[in-house]
Amino acid sequence: MHWLLQMRSAGSEGKLSKTKKRAEGASSNVFSMFEQAQIQEFKEAFTIMDQNRDGFIDKNDLRDTFAALGRTSYVSQEELDDMLKEAPGPINFTVFLSMFGEKLKGSDPEETILNAFKVFDPEGQGTLKKDFITEMLTTQADRFSPEEMEQMFTAFPPDVAGNLDYKNLVYVITHGEEKDQE
Repeated sequence: MHWLLQMRSAGSEGKLSKTKKRAEGASSNVFSMFEQAQIQEFKEAFTIMDQNRDGFIDKNDLRDTFAALGRTSYVSQEELDDMLKEAPGPINFTVFLSMFGEKLKGSDPEETILNAFKVFDPEGQGTLKKDFITEMLTTQADRFSPEEMEQMFTAFPPDVAGNLDYKNLVYVITHGEEKDQE
């Protein structure tokens, strides 16, 4: 569900209602997985992505969301279809939240991710050079593509000296929002 970050095509009304009820009931306890503030943030993201305001995220909504982000050249119809296939049915807010819950359930804790970055930052400055990060992420282990690197640096731009604040990056990955600067 990486498409979110960076986020229904039903025939008849009767078919939609049946599928909608099944999707809503599928994960009623999903709200207990998140704090209220997180749920509100997910709701805001869902509302932004639900471009036509029908309560569901469909292919047109995804395409329009990517267009609003200036990314129409990166997303094909097949990619949009693949994104929608990750959901068990039409994507209403409950399904949207469930999908995030499933993705986050297996994610590493903040300290584990921070320690991975700290290996390359022995002085503990909390930043790494953009060129170094690019080299490491595009040549080692699960390699990032040039597009993924561009997405990361668009979402988390390096400072004027070319340093990436990896502590903030890790915080956003694990908490979903930027840390207030002290």
